[in-house]
Amino acid sequence: MTPFERRTRACQERLADADADAAVLFPSRNLLYLSGFDEEPAERHLLLFVPREGDPVFLVPDLYETQVRTESWVGDVRTWSDDDDPRDALADVVSNLDLAGGRVLVDDTMWARFSQDLRTALPDADFGLASEVVAPLRARKDDAELDALRRAGAAVDRAVERVRDMGADAVGMTENELAAEIERLLADEGGEGIPFGPLVGSGPNGAMPHHSHGDRVIESGDPVVLDFGTVVDHYPSDQTRTVVFAGEPPAEFAEVHGVVQAARTAAVETVEPGVAAGDVDRAAREVIEEAGYGDRFIHRTGHGVGLDVHEAPYIVAGSDRELEVGNVFSVEPGVYLPDEFGVRIEDLVVVTDDGAELLNDTDRGWRC
Repeated sequence: MTPFERRTRACQERLADADADAAVLFPSRNLLYLSGFDEEPAERHLLLFVPREGDPVFLVPDLYETQVRTESWVGDVRTWSDDDDPRDALADVVSNLDLAGGRVLVDDTMWARFSQDLRTALPDADFGLASEVVAPLRARKDDAELDALRRAGAAVDRAVERVRDMGADAVGMTENELAAEIERLLADEGGEGIPFGPLVGSGPNGAMPHHSHGDRVIESGDPVVLDFGTVVDHYPSDQTRTVVFAGEPPAEFAEVHGVVQAARTAAVETVEPGVAAGDVDRAAREVIEEAGYGDRFIHRTGHGVGLDVHEAPYIVAGSDRELEVGNVFSVEPGVYLPDEFGVRIEDLVVVTDDGAELLNDTDRGWRC
C-alpha cells in the first residue's frame, strides 16, 4: 500500500468518526496528500471523491486521464470531454456514491463555482469542510513526509553555510541582490523551488518581521535577518538566521541576539508529546520578557510545516493543543527594535517519542 492510499484509508476512518459520507477535494494540497496527484486549480471540473466506504473516485477532464492514472494510486478515474456538460458527469458520480441527503465535506479552498455545482447536484446534503478530517492527518507526518522534510532541511543548511561564507563580500549588495543569490544557491544545493520569497532584512528593515527585500544596501555592521527555505518532493524547509557579515553591530545587538538564542533553546527543550503548544510559546516568551524585551516579541513562536509552509499545529500563546509524535513546526522567537534592527532565529523541529528532532543544523551565532 502506498503512503497515499494509507492516508486515504485513514481519512475514511475519520469520515466515519465524523458521521460524514464523503470528502470532495479539488486541486489543492489536500488532493495531493491523499492521491499523489498534483495540479494547479483551473476552470475545468477536476474532483476527487473520497467516500466513507469503498474506493475513491476521480472525476477529471479527459485530457487529464493518462496523467492522473500515471501519477495517482486511484484506479476509478471517470472522465468528461469539452463537448460535455461536466455537471452531468458530476451528478452521475454523486448518484453512484449515494450522497443525496448525506453529509459532504468539501475542500476548504475549493472555488465557489465547483462547490456551487456540488450543492446543485446535492440539494438536500449537509455540507462541511474537509479540514475536519484531513487536517489532523496532515499534522502528523509519516515516514515519507519526514524523509522529504529532512532532505529539504539539509539543502537549506548547505545554502545557509554558503551565504555565511560570503562574509564581507555581502557588504555593498542590495537586499534584492542577496535574495537573488540565495535563490540561486538553494537551487544549486538541490532545492526544487521555494515556498516563499527569501526575506532579507538589513539594519532597520530587520525590525519588520515580514519585510521581504528591497533596494537598501547592506552596510558594514548591519544585522541582517535571513529567512528562507526550499522545497524537496513538495515539502518545504524554513530557517532563519540573523548575521552580521562584517564590522561591528550596534551596541545592544549582541545582547538581544543572545536573548533570542536562549528563547529558542528554551522552547525547543520544552517540546515533547503531550505538551501544549501554548507551553512551547510560553517557554520562549518568558525568556524574552525576563530580559525586558517582551513587548518587542510581536508574533507567535511557530507554525506547523508540511505541504504548506504554514499549517497546523500553531505554536501560539494560549493554545491547549497537545503536541503529538510526528508534528513538525517552526520555533522562531524574535525581538524587533523599530528603526534599529531585528533578531529572529528559526529552526524546524519534529516531535519524537521523547522530545524533539531538529531539522536544521547550522551555526546560530551572528558572526560570519
